[in-house]
Order: sequence, then C-alpha cells, then structure tokens
Amino acid sequence: MATPLLEARALVKAFELGGEVVRAVDGVSMRIERGEFVAIMGASGSGKSTFMNMIGCLDTPTSGQLLIDGIDVATLTGDDLAAIRNRKIGFVFQQFNLLARTSAVDNVAVPLIYAGVGTSERRALATAQLIELGLGDRLQNSPAKLSGGQQQRVAIARALVTGPLMLLADEPTGALDSKTSQDIMGIFQDLNERGITVIVVTHEADIAAYAKRRVLFSDGHIVEDAMVAQRRGEGS
Repeated sequence: MATPLLEARALVKAFELGGEVVRAVDGVSMRIERGEFVAIMGASGSGKSTFMNMIGCLDTPTSGQLLIDGIDVATLTGDDLAAIRNRKIGFVFQQFNLLARTSAVDNVAVPLIYAGVGTSERRALATAQLIELGLGDRLQNSPAKLSGGQQQRVAIARALVTGPLMLLADEPTGALDSKTSQDIMGIFQDLNERGITVIVVTHEADIAAYAKRRVLFSDGHIVEDAMVAQRRGEGS
C-alpha cells in the first residue's frame, strides 16, 4: 500500500484550562491519500481548528503520531517544522494575509525567499503562477488595488509557488461573496483535478460540498468521514 500523504495515529492535543485538562483533539486517527479533496468540518470548539494547526505543522501534538509524506512531524520542532511547512504545505487563509504595501508578484514570491531561491528565479516563478491564475495584468498591484477574489487568487498563487504536496485552506471563502466563493472553490477543484491534494477547513456545508470527502469533528472526535457528491465551481 502506498504511503498516505497524511496519516494521524491516535492524535491528541490537550490544553490546561482553569486547572482542568481539555483534550481539544482526542485520539483522532485518519488517512488522507495523495490527490484527495477533503473538507474538514465542525462547529466552533469541535477540534477542527486544532487539528488543522497540527496538520499544518503550526502546532505539535500532545501525543500520538502525525506523518506527512512518511515523516513523523510530531517529533519535530523549530527549524525542522518550518522546513516541512515551506516545502510540503501551501496555506490559504480567510483574510488573505497579504503584505499590504507589496505588489502581487512580490507577495507570491515571499515563500521562495525562505526556500533560498534567487531573486530573478523568484520573480519568474511568481509571475508564472499569477498568470496561470488569471492575474497577469495585476502583477504590480498592491492588495488595496485588488478585489477580494483577486486577493485570494494572489494568496493561492503564493501557496502554490513552492510546489507543495498539499494545499491547506482555512475558511478560504469566509471574506468573499457567494459568486466569488464559487469561483475560488472552482479553482481548488481545478487544482485537485491536476493532482494537488486539497484540504479545506470550513464550517459551511455549501463550501464543503465542493470537496469529494467530508470529515466532521465534534468534541475532539471524528464523528463522520464519508465520500460525498461533489458540487462544481466556476473554475479559474
């Protein structure tokens, strides 16, 4: 059997609150194979955000194993975790997280700086990624001169520019109107059809419907994990 892209084994994340230990993620086990499109759902406090932070290598588990591309990242810290984030994971956030006074092309190039890519190659790669996402005429625009949908496309380009194994999108349409949300989810579907693994964290059922698999969290546990009929977006 092929090594899954991501595998959680009895994953636990516990916090101490008011003298009590709260297990925000409580013994979760799951596999995500290469090329899947997964929506992770749950209400506030369900554990989905804590789980997202761990699979994104933004936080470490209290116990259990978390393997990304066969590497147990639960044992890594500091620079080693940062290297995994930079090489294997592309992040897309609800509020875009773009540098306000920086052009679109320079925003996209930021992860390549940390990857040690030279200036001319960074600009070429960032430019190509923006052109692919339909922003070839917006390379020098700052975020203030872009619509919300255009800003999220810049954020997706930034997430893709290092050639990650998976895209991890946290409420990626939360700041967008319904039509633009459909466009963005269509882009994720197009990317997934090209073989990129996409994981979307959302509390919205209509956004989760764009995925092929839905995983529902409640009280730190997975209570549903099923393949679902896929809604189609508008694409790029």
